[in-house]
Parts: sequence; C-alpha cells; structure tokens
Amino acid sequence: MRFITTVLLACLWASVSSARDEFQKGLDAYNKQDYTTAMEYWRPLVEQENTTAQYNLGTMYANGQGVARDEAQAVAWYRKAAEQGVAAAQFNLGVMYDSGRGVARDEARAMSWYRKAAEQGVAAAQLNLGVGYAIGRGIVKNETQAVTWFRKAAEQGHADAQFNLGVMYDNGQGIARDETQAVTWFRKAAEQGHADAQFSLGDMYENGHGIARDEAQAVIWFRKAADQQLAEAQLKLGEMYASGRGVSKNEAQALAWYQKAAEQQNATAQFKLGEIYENGNGVIKDEAQAATWFRKAAQLQHPDAQFKLGEMYAHGDSMKQDYARAVYWQALPARQGNEQASKNLAIYRDHLNKYRVRVNLLNIRTKPTIDSTVVKQAQQGDILYQLSEPNDGWIKIYLPNEHTTGYVSEPLVERLDNDGQ
Repeated sequence: MRFITTVLLACLWASVSSARDEFQKGLDAYNKQDYTTAMEYWRPLVEQENTTAQYNLGTMYANGQGVARDEAQAVAWYRKAAEQGVAAAQFNLGVMYDSGRGVARDEARAMSWYRKAAEQGVAAAQLNLGVGYAIGRGIVKNETQAVTWFRKAAEQGHADAQFNLGVMYDNGQGIARDETQAVTWFRKAAEQGHADAQFSLGDMYENGHGIARDEAQAVIWFRKAADQQLAEAQLKLGEMYASGRGVSKNEAQALAWYQKAAEQQNATAQFKLGEIYENGNGVIKDEAQAATWFRKAAQLQHPDAQFKLGEMYAHGDSMKQDYARAVYWQALPARQGNEQASKNLAIYRDHLNKYRVRVNLLNIRTKPTIDSTVVKQAQQGDILYQLSEPNDGWIKIYLPNEHTTGYVSEPLVERLDNDGQ
C-alpha cells in the first residue's frame, strides 16, 4: 500500500486579528471573489507586519488572485509570516520547499517547516512529517516516529493520516502488526470518502483480515472506491462479478468494470479483457480485440500478457505470423522464470534462424529510401533477421537486441545457414 501525503496549500486564513476593520473589509471582498479590493485593504497591513495579512498575501500570490501568479513572492510572504510563528504559513512554506515551487526544492527544509507547523497542531503538517519519517524523505527514516505523527493527525480526523496509520498497523511498520486496528483506521478514513481506505477496507473484508470475512461487504466498499475512479477497485469489482463472489455472477458487469480499469492503464485489467475476448466470455470471441488488450498490458510489463502476445505472433492468431516478435515477447517472461515461455523461445528461435542474415557496415533506415532516417548503423558481422523478400533493392529486417525494424539495401546482406556459417 502507498502512503498518502498532503501537498495542497492551505486556504486563506483569518485569525483573531481579522477583527480589525481594514482586515475584515479585505476578507469580505475576498469572500466575494473581489481579489483586487482585498489586496488593496491588506497590503497596507502587510507593511505594518500584520502576520495574518502576510500569510494571506502569500496565498493570493500562490493562486494568482488579484495579482499575477508569482510563487517566488508567495514564498517570500509565507516566510515572513512563518518566521513569526504563523502555523499555516509554516506548513505552506514546507509545501513550497517540498514541491520546488517558487524556491529550489529542498526536502530537508520542507520537513523542518512541517515540524514547526506540526508542533502547533496543524494536521496536514503532522501527516507530511509522518510520511517523511515513513519513507526517509528529507529526514532519517524512522517508522516509529511516522506512527506518532500519523496518529496525531488521525486523531484530529485527517482522513489521509487515518489511512496511513491503518497501513502502518496492517504492515507492522513502526508498531506491532494489528489487523483489527488497521480495519478501525481504514474504516474511519473510508467513512470520510477516502478511496484508498475504502479499497483497503474491502480487501480486509474479502480476505477476513482483522474482521470476519464478508464478501458482500467487500463488494460494497470496492464499489465506493471504484465509483471514485480508483483503478485497483474497478479491477477488483470486475473480478468479484466475474467469479460471483459477494455479488451475483455477471459477465457484462465484469467486462464493464475491467474496461474502466483498463482505460486507466491498469495492466491486469487489460490482460483480463484480452482473456475475455480470447475465450468469448460474455462477448463474441474476437482474437483481434484480445491481441489489442494483450499488447497494451504487455507494454506495461505484464508478464502473462507478454507470454500470450508472443504465442499469438508465433501462431499467426488474428495477425501476420511473426517469429521475430514472438521471440521478443516470449523472452521477457522467460527471463522471469516462466518455463513454458523458455520452451517456446527455443522453438521460435529455431524458426527465426531460417531468416538470419549477416550485414557489413551499413545504415539501417526507417523506410526503403536512401534519404530516410537512420535507425542504427550496423557493424560488420552483426546478425539480423530478414522479414521480407527483396523489393526494389531493399529488405526489411529485424534488430533483435533493440526490438525494432528497419530497411537495408539488398547487396549488403548475406544469408546465413542454420549454423550461422
């Protein structure tokens, strides 16, 4: 599970000093979105070292309200207020350092300002300081300290901190593992609409971790997260519909949720769509569509999709048979220990060896023209694979080490026998 951090600037701040007439007039104008007038009222107060006005002026520069957006100016005004102890300004200055906005990025300085604000009770600063400790960003990693700061923010009702504290309990990071406590904190965040927490709570219900197993409840929470466009939840909801767990089996609904996740570049969902079209589960069998989704997933490094795509190229399923690409896509899962891919690789390479060629020094071009872009300059003795018969003096070839195709002029290509001689 990933940690959530708050990087949004805090909104406008009105302290007790806002009782001053001039400040209140500026605040009234700001609330009416009359930023120019607000600036006119607050700028004189800034010159009088009014810290609230300094902070608010920084916010207006950061957001481009009533002035041209100027993050360097925002930093300057936040710093003035922060150095005088304004907690919101300390937090925002930390955000600016953390993200490199208006100032050179400096995670250590960001954590220093987060700490100042956190010690004054700013929940968002406590959260970000906790994340720094959890992953060792801008500060020495200390998971126990991370738990401490997450808890402070979580007890103030900060949903991201509640989720992060749940993660720490679930993983046993910085505190003894306690799945019941993880469920408690996930639920608090989930009930505030936190999508990651909703998904995590669904996962706990699905697997019976920290709570009695209840697949129907899992589906409820997965749906809440899926409706917020969380791809992992959309994938999981598709799986529940496909298997009929916690909900009546419905292949159309499974397809719909897989599609939503796939469109968000979720490789597993793309692979599952490929399987659906390959096998005709709830849809008309369509190998071309299967290949499309396998290819998308394969390009996102999904090993099972790479394996499937390699087989489809080797067999010529819905596409031209292409052993060069079959070799490429089988080699990737083979390197990850897929035994069948390793066996296929040997077979496909044997087929491909019939088309090996040795080249002398020449340019490999993108198109069969002398003035086209050079892909690579082959060296004497390089072995490539011939993908086409000669056409107007040009042969299409495949470069196995770079997984790319190009064209070479026929006179500079020498056919090899199967022993490479």
